[in-house]
Formats: sequence, C-alpha cells, structure tokens
Amino acid sequence: MKQSLTQHLAPLQAGVRRYWCASPAQGLWQAWLGELRDALPPKARAHLLPTRQERLIDWPLTAGVQSHPAERLVLVLPASSVLVQSLQLPLAALRDLHSVVGFELDKYTPFPREQMHYVARVDSKGQRVARVQLVAILRERLQPILDTCREQGLTLHAVDCRDADGRPMGVDLLPAEQRPAAAKGRRLPRMLALASGTLLLACMVLWLDARTAQVEAMQAEVDQQREQVQQVQALRRELSNSQGAARYLAGQKAAQPTLAKVLVDLTGCLGADTWVQQLEINDSGGVSISGQSAKASALIGRVKTCSTLTAAQFEGIIQPDEQTGKERFSLRAQLRQEPAHAS
Repeated sequence: MKQSLTQHLAPLQAGVRRYWCASPAQGLWQAWLGELRDALPPKARAHLLPTRQERLIDWPLTAGVQSHPAERLVLVLPASSVLVQSLQLPLAALRDLHSVVGFELDKYTPFPREQMHYVARVDSKGQRVARVQLVAILRERLQPILDTCREQGLTLHAVDCRDADGRPMGVDLLPAEQRPAAAKGRRLPRMLALASGTLLLACMVLWLDARTAQVEAMQAEVDQQREQVQQVQALRRELSNSQGAARYLAGQKAAQPTLAKVLVDLTGCLGADTWVQQLEINDSGGVSISGQSAKASALIGRVKTCSTLTAAQFEGIIQPDEQTGKERFSLRAQLRQEPAHAS
C-alpha cells in the first residue's frame, strides 16, 4: 500500500519540484541558504551542510565504477538512446508545460505516451512563443539501465544525456519514484523551510490574536463609555424632571395668595364677633379654620365674600359654648388661585 501511495504521489511531487525549480523564489532561497552557509562556523558548516561533489558516469558503464557517499552520481546517456526535439509553444502553455507536452507527445514520437518517459526544458521566451527542448526515452530502454546500475550498487541522483556535440544537456530523466532519499545535508534546507513556514504561521496567529485582543479592549471601552452616556442621560432626565417639578411648585406657590393677605382678608370677612383659634394652610392650598362666633351659621356667607378663599363649607356640626355663649365651628376652604401675571 505504501508503494502504491508513493507511485500515486510521485507525479504530484515531480510537478511541484518543476514549479519550484522554475520559480524566482528558488533563486532567492538558494541565495539565502548561501548567506546562511557563509555565516556558520566551519565545523558546523561541514556537519550540517556537507559539500557533495557531482560525478558524471557514462553509459554503458565501465568496470570499476563505485559510488562514494560524498559524491552525487549522474548517469549520462549517449545521444543515440534518447529523442531530442525542439518545440515552439505559446507562452500560455508554460503554466503546465509537462502536461501540455504530454498531450502533444504523439505528434513528435512514434511511440504512445504511456511507453515514453520525457522531460521538457524552456530554452528561451519570446513575446508570444517559447522555445522548448523535449527529451524523451522509451521506458523499456530506461528501466534496464537503471536496474543494471542498481545491481552494481550505484545510487543515481540524476540521469542526463548528451547532445549531438557530446555535451551534457543538463536534464534529469530519472523517474521521481526512483530518486534516492534526501541526505542529511539535503534535509536541512527542508527543515529550514519548514521552520520558516512554522514561524511565519506563528507570527500570523500571534498578530491575529493581538488584533483580536485590541478589538475586544476597544469594544469593552466602547461599552463602558456607552454605560456612562446612559448614566449621564438618566441624570439629565432626573434633573429635567426635578426642574419641572420645582417650576410647577414655584408656579403653584406664586399663584397662591400670601399668608399675610389671607389673614387680612379673613379679618375683614369674619367680623369682630368671630374668634379664630386655629388656622392651617397646607401645600395644596387647603385652608382649615376653627374658632367661635356669635353667629356661626352666617360664616359661610361671609367667607364667600373673601377674595382669597373659595369653596367654603363646614366640617362637623356647630356646637354652643356655655362659658363664652358663642358657637364653636370648624370649616374648610380653598385658596383662590391668582392669575399667572399677578405680582
């Protein structure tokens, strides 16, 4: 199952590797690794980033070829074993060059696509078209070569081929599923890339958390200010109500006659034969009068002549007083409201 999964993921890994090698980020990454390598001490550099020389071996193999751990073996095939074709493709095809060339492979080779193993390399780009170099080889021819190298204990890191002039073309025909595992020195850049991605993700999470905390703090401050505004508005309403009540009471008080005026008016209305023993005036303008009079039954008529009182009526019954010979009375009245413009 693991082998099947590896075979399914091999094309995807190969596609990602091609995009990565052709992207501008590859150059920046290599430059950063170079700066990092130069900054390391020599011992740490030799331990973490060991230098591995590349050795070219030609096919067919000669006797005595051996593989050393410090070397990267590149098998170079002769020009007669591969098919080299120069193509001109539109620039839009470079987005997925491997797939586009695979669909058109039948036009350039006499064999079906399934029987061929190929690579495509961009040599130059114009305004509308790009020049692409196609290098293909039969799988049934490539696989015995790889099996022979494996039987001799050779670990190949790449498979190149020579052009018509005998120079290596700089391509890699080694299938992705047969590439060797990355050595310790090759794993370090991947570990650095993984660490950089992890740190970048951690920075993004921390920045997002800080922004969230800042938004929550601002929201709490806004809620607090809203509560303060509500409290101020409540106090303002209470003050407005208190002012309205005070104005109402002041208006009521101003509309009522003064106590001195009431006393002067009662003195003239009740007459000299009437004694007032108790006089009460409440806040609502109610007047309560108790006393003795020679003719208490006529007091209602006298009180009606008072300019400061209205709605006079007795409370209880009139009772004679044996000691004074007068009649005890108790009546209630209401202060007459003066016009608002009166002084």
